[in-house]
Amino acid sequence: MSKRILVVGGVAGGASVAARVRRLDEDAEVVMFERGPHVSFSNCALPYHLSGQIEQSDDLVLMNPTIFQTQYNIDARVHSEVVKIDPEKKQIDVKHVQTGEITQEAYDKLVLSPGASPIVPPLPGVDHNHVFTVRNVVDIDRLNKFVQNDTVEEVTVVGGGFIGLEVAENLVHAGKKVTLVEAQNQVMAPFDYDMVQILHKEMSDKGIRLILDDGLASIEEDKLTLQSGTEIPSQAVVMSIGVRPETNLAKDAGLEIGKTGSIKVDHHYLTSDPHIYAVGDAIEVHHKLTHQKTRLALAGPAQRQARAAAGHIYGLPSRNTGVIGSSVVKIFDMNAASTGLNERMLKSLDYDYDVAYVIPSDKVGIMPGANQLHFKLLFEVPSGRILGAQAIGKGNVDKRIDVIATMITMNGTLEDLQETELTYSPVFGTAKDVVNFAALVGLNLLNGRYKQVKVDQVRELVENDAFIIDAREKGAYRMGHLKNAHHIPLSEFRERLDEIPEDRPVYIYCRSGQTSYNMTQALTNMGYENVFNISGSFLGVSYYEYFNDQEQNREPIVTRYNFN
Repeated sequence: MSKRILVVGGVAGGASVAARVRRLDEDAEVVMFERGPHVSFSNCALPYHLSGQIEQSDDLVLMNPTIFQTQYNIDARVHSEVVKIDPEKKQIDVKHVQTGEITQEAYDKLVLSPGASPIVPPLPGVDHNHVFTVRNVVDIDRLNKFVQNDTVEEVTVVGGGFIGLEVAENLVHAGKKVTLVEAQNQVMAPFDYDMVQILHKEMSDKGIRLILDDGLASIEEDKLTLQSGTEIPSQAVVMSIGVRPETNLAKDAGLEIGKTGSIKVDHHYLTSDPHIYAVGDAIEVHHKLTHQKTRLALAGPAQRQARAAAGHIYGLPSRNTGVIGSSVVKIFDMNAASTGLNERMLKSLDYDYDVAYVIPSDKVGIMPGANQLHFKLLFEVPSGRILGAQAIGKGNVDKRIDVIATMITMNGTLEDLQETELTYSPVFGTAKDVVNFAALVGLNLLNGRYKQVKVDQVRELVENDAFIIDAREKGAYRMGHLKNAHHIPLSEFRERLDEIPEDRPVYIYCRSGQTSYNMTQALTNMGYENVFNISGSFLGVSYYEYFNDQEQNREPIVTRYNFN
C-alpha cells in the first residue's frame, strides 16, 4: 500500500523533501501545502529584485504547482495554510486562504518545514504601511513597488544581518539614500569585530549611513526615532532584525520544543511524534564544534536535512555530523565569508585558542584583478584543530572558506591544512594559497616560533609610546605610518641594531605582515627576547581604525591610512 506523505511548507526544505520522496517512491502520494501564492522560490535572492539585477519578481519563483504536478507528480497546493495537526488521528486541518474553508487531510507521514518569520518588535508605528519585512516574493514585490515611487528618497533598514545588508546595498543601487541601524556595535554577527571594520568602511564609502549601538524606538510617517533620540528622515522602513522559528503548529500539536525554542528533532529529524518530521529554519540542530543545540537559518543545511528526513521515511540511514555555520555575502565590492566559531563564541565557551591573521594576495600579484584578501584562521591550542575562519576581499573568499569548512567537518588541524594540495594557476590563486599560508602562520604561533599582537591592541601601544618599528622602505613609510613608529627598514636593520632596545618590548609592522615577520625572526635569532609581530600590519591597522576614527571624530594613530 502506497504512503501518503504531507509536507507543510513549500520552499527550500519542504520542496526538497517532496522531491526526494518522489525519487525514492514513485507510488507515494505526496502533497505539499504552502500558505503563500508561491512554492520553491529563491528566498536568498529576494533583495536583488530591488536593484533590478533580477528584473521581474516572477523570476524569483523557480517552480510552480503545474511543474510540480506534471514533472514530479507532486500535488503542490498554494494559498493553503495548515492550521492544526491532530497526531492521534494522523490528520491536519488546512485553511484555504482565499475562501476561508477548512478541510482535513490524513497522512502516513508528515513533514514540517514552516520556516521562520521576521521579528517585528511591538513598537509605535511598526504597523504603518511604509514599514516592510522581507520573507517572500510578495513581500519583496510590495517593497519594490513602494520605493519606486518618486516621493521615496530616504529608506532606513533596521538590522545588520545578511538580509539587512543585502537590502541596503540593493536600495543604494536603486538610487535611494539609505541608513542602516544596528543595535549591536557591529553588523554581521558571524564576523569578529576586527574583521567587520572592513565591511563598515565599505558600506560607509558606498554611501550608507551606518548607525551602530542604537536601537529603534518608534516610527512615524516620515521619520523614525532611535533609542538615543536620534531622528532619521525615512519614507520607507525595512525591518530586518532577525527571524523567529515558526513553532505554533508544533506546540499546539504537543510536539516537544527544544531548549532554543525551536522544534526538537533527533538525528534523523524525527520529532517527538514517530510519524512527524521537521526540517529547516524551525528546528534546533546540533553544533559540531560547541556540542550544543543551536538554530541555523541557512538553505544548505535545510537541503541536507530534507534529504535525510525523506530517506529515513524509507529506512535509509544518514550521517548527522551537525552544523558549523558556513555563509557568504557580497557587500558592494567586498565579498565576505565565514565558517565555524568566531572569537566571541570561543571566549564564551572558554576555548584555549589562537588566531592567524594574514593579508596575502588572492592571486599572483602581477595578474590583472589581483587583490588583497583579509583572512583570519582560528585554531585550538595546543591541538592545532581548526575551529573557524573569516575571509573578506574582492576575490574568491568562498573558495577559501569552503576549504576551511571541509577541514572542520573532517576534524582537520593546522598540519592537515598546511599539507592540503590545492589547484594553482596565476589567474586563480598563488602556489602557496591563502589557506596554506594561514596554516603556516598558525603553526609558527602554535609552536612558539614567534609572538604577535593583534590589531585591536595597537592603539594602546601607540598611546603608551611603545617601541614600534616600521620595517618598510622609505617610499611606503612616507605614504603613511603609525605616528610614533621608528623607521628602520628591513634592508637596514642589521646596521642599525644599536637603535633597537633589548630591555623593552619591540613591536614590528610592515604592509601586511611578511616583512615584519622576517625582521621579527631575525631579531629573535639574534637574542632579542621580547619581539612581537603586529598581526595584519599597517593594512590591518588602517582598516581596523578607519571607521571608528570617522564616526567618533577621534585622533588617528596613523599619519595617513593605507588600504592598498
